[in-house]
Amino acid sequence: MRKILFIIDKIELKYFEFNNLVTNFWIIKELLARNTDVYIATIPMLSLKNNIAYSKCYKCFENNNNIFYEKKLIDEEINSFDLVLFRPDPPVDIDYINATYIFDFVNTTVINSPKSIRSFNEKLHSLYFKEYMTNCIVTASRDDIENFLAIYKQIVLKPLNRCFGSGVMYLHENDPNTRTIINTLTNNETTLAMVQEFIPNVKKGDTRVLTLGDKVLPYCIKKLPSGDDFKFNTHSDNFLVKSNLTIEDLNRFTPVAQKLNSMGIFMAGLDVIDDKIIEINVTSPCYFIKEINNLYNVTLEKELVDYLLTPLLLSL
Repeated sequence: MRKILFIIDKIELKYFEFNNLVTNFWIIKELLARNTDVYIATIPMLSLKNNIAYSKCYKCFENNNNIFYEKKLIDEEINSFDLVLFRPDPPVDIDYINATYIFDFVNTTVINSPKSIRSFNEKLHSLYFKEYMTNCIVTASRDDIENFLAIYKQIVLKPLNRCFGSGVMYLHENDPNTRTIINTLTNNETTLAMVQEFIPNVKKGDTRVLTLGDKVLPYCIKKLPSGDDFKFNTHSDNFLVKSNLTIEDLNRFTPVAQKLNSMGIFMAGLDVIDDKIIEINVTSPCYFIKEINNLYNVTLEKELVDYLLTPLLLSL
């Protein structure tokens, strides 16, 4: 019987049961339906004993169409698993980085590769694909940011290590709060931040383009901003609508999927506005499975699990 370990976020463990908004819920549920032993853990449950990696973990089970976990905590050598899905949410802080080091002592296939995640910042390394991005800089310099603002008139500032729109700020030319916002985002010019040209159509939402292996999936969701905000920050059906990928879109983003796949990033989510990538989610990309299933009349979790259980992947 296959044995798979998920490293999930601490808040996800707290609200594990019934949480069908979470990508892991659907993947775990489908794996259990295929007679797979599934276990869950969080970063603090990882350990090294001499040079052997272990994880304390809970075993999952399905009941009445929901997933649960046994409350008995067990200690397992990570190499005893056939596959590990490493999916804690940012911030990518020192605890997160230390967790990726644990996996330097693991031979089992891990998705996404913790070493690759450690080497790939979701904002900064999007610049590997500059031809698909809007104009941007990465800097801690107030002068650099003010000069960028003078050129593009409207800009967005992003911390490099957070997710779900946390800490993202908008600035326009002659904004009276310009220096305050820049100082806040850069911790008074001591912390690097990404600065991007503002795309006005963000007010109409950004599209989550999903990669799996070296392919782009044909399903995508548009995430709408909530209230007076310019960014999506509420996971609700009211702010998630069906979008469409054209043949041109698939051709445009397939090289991105292929590059990510070659780096050990097998599952990713590209956030796209007006055909421009604004960032690439590689830590715990949300696949919006519940919404895609409803909008496209598919069972996306089956496609994901088919991929995860391919003999080639499990033998890497």
